[in-house]
Amino acid sequence: MTATPADILITNGLVLTMDDRQQTFPAGAVAICADRIAAVGKADEIAAGKPGRVIDARGGIIMPGLVNTHTHAAMTLFRGLADDLPLMTWLNDHIFPAEAALDPHQVYGGALLACAEMIMSGTTTFCDMYLFEDAVARAAQKAGIRAVVGEVLFDFASPNYGSPAQGFAYTETLIKAYRGDPLITIAVEPHSPYLCAPAVLNQAFALAGQHGIPMVIHLAETAGEVATLRERYGRTPVEHLEALGVLAPNVLACHCVMLTEHDIELLKRRDVKVSHNPESNMKLASGVAPVPQLLDAGICVGLGTDGAASNNNLDLFLEMDTAAKLHKVHCLDPTVLDAGTVLRMTTIDGARALGLSERIGSLEPGKQADVIILDTRRPHLVPMYHPVSHLVYAARGSDVETAVINGRIVMEHGRILTFDVEQAMDEVNRIAIEMRSKLKARSSNPA
Repeated sequence: MTATPADILITNGLVLTMDDRQQTFPAGAVAICADRIAAVGKADEIAAGKPGRVIDARGGIIMPGLVNTHTHAAMTLFRGLADDLPLMTWLNDHIFPAEAALDPHQVYGGALLACAEMIMSGTTTFCDMYLFEDAVARAAQKAGIRAVVGEVLFDFASPNYGSPAQGFAYTETLIKAYRGDPLITIAVEPHSPYLCAPAVLNQAFALAGQHGIPMVIHLAETAGEVATLRERYGRTPVEHLEALGVLAPNVLACHCVMLTEHDIELLKRRDVKVSHNPESNMKLASGVAPVPQLLDAGICVGLGTDGAASNNNLDLFLEMDTAAKLHKVHCLDPTVLDAGTVLRMTTIDGARALGLSERIGSLEPGKQADVIILDTRRPHLVPMYHPVSHLVYAARGSDVETAVINGRIVMEHGRILTFDVEQAMDEVNRIAIEMRSKLKARSSNPA
């Protein structure tokens, strides 16, 4: 047996690879060399030489880190700020006014707190759309988490960059600044068809194509959005993007709740990827996305939490449980969205949705080492007949005890090693007090 060079050996656990063959190794191990997976298989067949670190999974589950395909990370700052409201009321009367007062320091603080929440619940990659995205990228680097980030582009002035034209300049600056970064990928992110004119959408698509990066957009989220687009252009939101020529394999469409059969056909034809955000859609009463139909059409669907202001958490284990159960009751069919399908949405298909499936999403030699370990010695996880079923219906984010991202141990025994989480929470509490005061003053003295 040839020894495999390894810096880290994770052993003594059930390995779920999530590869094309859905291989599992009941007494398995994963060897990591630098930032890559060197070997995956049976523990007694992996000779890792003299690894720098041996991590004993203690019979737990060793699996790929989870991929959150849609977040607004810094909205942890607004968790619970405005609940039980329709989307447009929530946005226009509460979120947009609060965001108008944001600065990079506040966004960094909120994003760092989000990174803590995500890492501690098993997420190792997230896709973010927000303001001051350079601050989000820096927070992700500090935390050691992988991120796809893009500055949100509007028709109107942004609190960050000002005019739409300056928004594109800011995005190009991000592309140059993070080119080749091991953790950060930049995306071009127009907010939505109802807040972006055709020229903005065309320019965003061209910029993404020029650099070979994703374009991320909210699409067909509510009935109101569909009505607005039909009134303006005589088309559904999906048909509008098709008419503009901006549907393509590098496009990630978030939400996709209100779709026609023709919309689904167009998404399939153009190989557009979809991010499903069931808890946010439920809380804002946006509706239920036709995910079973999307999957039946062969469309790649990943799972996302959306922001903490509309969810109100970033725990993908909770999101998996919700997604599976929501579609069963909605379709009155217990076989819809089985556990294996939902787990793929949160691992390899999530990576595929972000254009990263060659690098992450499964445990395979040569891929980058994004690995989590779940402690299964918990009352709610005993006994375990079907591990995949348990992960979707019984596991919680708090069961994750170790996270390795890009070959670096960022959390061990439930404790984040890359930054001070207590300090991050204290900072967000300080920002919240400051924001509450500003919002109260604004409501008392409206312009």
